[in-house]
Amino acid sequence: MTNKAPWDNSSSTYSMEPTAGCSPTVPEPELYRSVQAVLPRDTDMQQPPDYANKGMLRWTLHKKVQNNPVNSLSLMWVLIKELEKAERWDSRRFIIPLLHTLMYTIFQTAYIPDELYKRVYDFCKRLLTYPHPYCTVGLSYTRQIKTERFIPGLMYQRMVTAEQRLKNEHYPFQERVFVLADPEVFCGSLMHVLVNDFEASASASSGFLNPSDHMRSVIQHSIQAALGADQCHGPKLAQALKDLGEDIEPHFQEVLAILEQSVEEGGRAERGALKSRLHRLYSDIVSGTHSEPLSGAPLCDCPLPNPEMSFHLWTEDLDIWRELAQWFRSRSMSENFSVSQEQEDFELEELLSDLDMTRFSIMSSDSGIERDLPPGADSLPSSSPDTTSMSESWEQCKIEQDSMKLSRRRAIKMKPNVKDSMVLMQDTMGDQASLRVGGESGRRKGATLQRHAGNTAMHNPFPKQQRHFTARIVAMGDDRILGRLANAYYLLRKREARRLFLTMKVNLQFYYIPVFTDPTPVSSVKENFHPSRGDPCALGSYLSNVDPWYNCNIKSLGCMIPKLAKMLKENPGRPKDPFISDVISYYVRSGQQPVHFTIYSVKITFPQVTRKDPEETVFLTHVDVDYPEFRHISASVKDKQKKSSGEVCGAVVSMTYTKVTLSGRDIEKGMSLRTTGAQISAIPSSEAEDLNCLTLTLNESQTKTKNNVVESKIRTSKIKIRSLESRTFTVTLDRDCRRTYKNVQSIEITPCLDPGYCVQKTRSKYKLGDDRDAGLSKYMCKGLPLPINTFAGIIN
Repeated sequence: MTNKAPWDNSSSTYSMEPTAGCSPTVPEPELYRSVQAVLPRDTDMQQPPDYANKGMLRWTLHKKVQNNPVNSLSLMWVLIKELEKAERWDSRRFIIPLLHTLMYTIFQTAYIPDELYKRVYDFCKRLLTYPHPYCTVGLSYTRQIKTERFIPGLMYQRMVTAEQRLKNEHYPFQERVFVLADPEVFCGSLMHVLVNDFEASASASSGFLNPSDHMRSVIQHSIQAALGADQCHGPKLAQALKDLGEDIEPHFQEVLAILEQSVEEGGRAERGALKSRLHRLYSDIVSGTHSEPLSGAPLCDCPLPNPEMSFHLWTEDLDIWRELAQWFRSRSMSENFSVSQEQEDFELEELLSDLDMTRFSIMSSDSGIERDLPPGADSLPSSSPDTTSMSESWEQCKIEQDSMKLSRRRAIKMKPNVKDSMVLMQDTMGDQASLRVGGESGRRKGATLQRHAGNTAMHNPFPKQQRHFTARIVAMGDDRILGRLANAYYLLRKREARRLFLTMKVNLQFYYIPVFTDPTPVSSVKENFHPSRGDPCALGSYLSNVDPWYNCNIKSLGCMIPKLAKMLKENPGRPKDPFISDVISYYVRSGQQPVHFTIYSVKITFPQVTRKDPEETVFLTHVDVDYPEFRHISASVKDKQKKSSGEVCGAVVSMTYTKVTLSGRDIEKGMSLRTTGAQISAIPSSEAEDLNCLTLTLNESQTKTKNNVVESKIRTSKIKIRSLESRTFTVTLDRDCRRTYKNVQSIEITPCLDPGYCVQKTRSKYKLGDDRDAGLSKYMCKGLPLPINTFAGIIN
């Protein structure tokens, strides 16, 4: 039995009086059964993601141990035993889920004995001999456990300080979660579910009324984690911290100074120095209580609050990068956060005025001849009997002339300085050839068709510049919102290549929660999704296949949200405990292994008679090519035509594409054929076809040309389709009806080049030709991938 820390509001689930209220102790066998229930099984992929509600079971398991350090320690022992058993039996599919569950428990446990730290550290270190992604996840947690073992409470302190924007002088890092929901998906009851859940999350954390309450939690957790129950009296410390009121900040600053100084000293510091300094601080805080003893009592629990989140419906009017810039400005200029001089002297106002300002060219109507000026334009006011009337006329004329003047904004620095160029180059520098697209003619030297995944920053000889701000962008919806995210990310990179700002200051992390509802008969979405032709959440399904823990927690959450909406209709009211926001918090904290998806550039050309300029844009998942006049032809007519003549109906098109092979010897091909349409997908439909390339599927099962038979499925890295007849076709990107182009004559699809790479290549003094790289550009990643964070990356 244990007590909870008292932060003002005893009715809150995160707050209780220090001498009252205890959480029940959960027996270890029950914890063992709960752990076994949440583990992914081989049969999970054959069932709907919400079949066993493993995400809900994982959430319930953490709720059981959230308010009792005794339960947390028991769960840690169960988890480390299960990890060691999975290692002995070579059950690797259990390792990453168990490890993430263990680390999330460590974050919140009040005190961990050194023996348990050692067993966890030794296990994580043994993972370094495993293949990817186990070694990558193991290395990340090995470093964290090693630091946490010698500086207990450091992870909790840094996480709360960064997520809750606490004023401090020693750890200048800030984080923010931006949740972007597709308004086409989240409307009506689904919208109410999200709003109610976020409100419940805010009310559940109402015990933390202000930053002072977060500071008390950091002090309480840091002292307890270092001293333990043998040298710390949890309830008395909690009461003493509450009695300090607003005078808590000096003690908070001292705790941060002690922990961060220990980090700087590293192995040079004595192990007992940290404990002795925190013990002196503990004695100073509780010295006013005048009561003994000061140890030997249960420890108070300090649950980890959800990070600061902002919810946005991603409408056409929302500019997510402007939201980020405004957040950065508010944080850097806030009185609650001390920033460095480098951040203070940055021109934030100029950036906000330039973020989405379009430049226009204005044609002058002034011929330059004096007699062509309007009457009275060159007259000056003079003295006359009607001075007042003349003065008013002159003022009105002056106002009209001023309104007609060409207003100019301040000039923008077009060529970044050396420092900006290095930051942009480091951000685009790639350490693996698999991230490089294109290549020399005939062969992709060093490149493979295997999709790149995992955080490989430790292998990069050009590490990225450390940034004090982290924006965690969570997209919720189907493939349409991912297409918009890829387009917005590409436009940001173009803007950053022209004038660097967010790349220098903000670290961007992307997350995705697939959510899809069945379209109604009157919905405009039905036409664009083509349910028989593909999954509307193709990228989410792919991540579920390669990462079982993502399938259990995130894919199941997307399936649970519509069910929660139905429950809300039956039982209106705010839920007692937030579920969606808790799962998002778990996702953004534990999901640190990205899977990189190539962004493709598409050039759309229209017939000359339309006098429309070609358009260039990008897509991420899917392109649908459709001839409207053949859309209503029944399948029976098509089959009959195939059997009688061996030909298919449709329009004649020419295709020029680069056929990819596993050996890397790409083949340039060209042909003409007749078809009614095609689908181009960048996401593999099955695990057996997991190749990082485009897959073109014709509407016809098999098409004959003049010389040979064309297969209905073609794998390519780039392709151009052109209509040879007067017929035009319709192009839909990422299954989004808002990104539909009509009367199209041709499209050309290629991997999108990173604007940072293009800038560096144009500046290089070495010129070896258009297709060859020289200087530093040959070490950079050509392509622009969109990294979506998961728990494990790709598990082969």
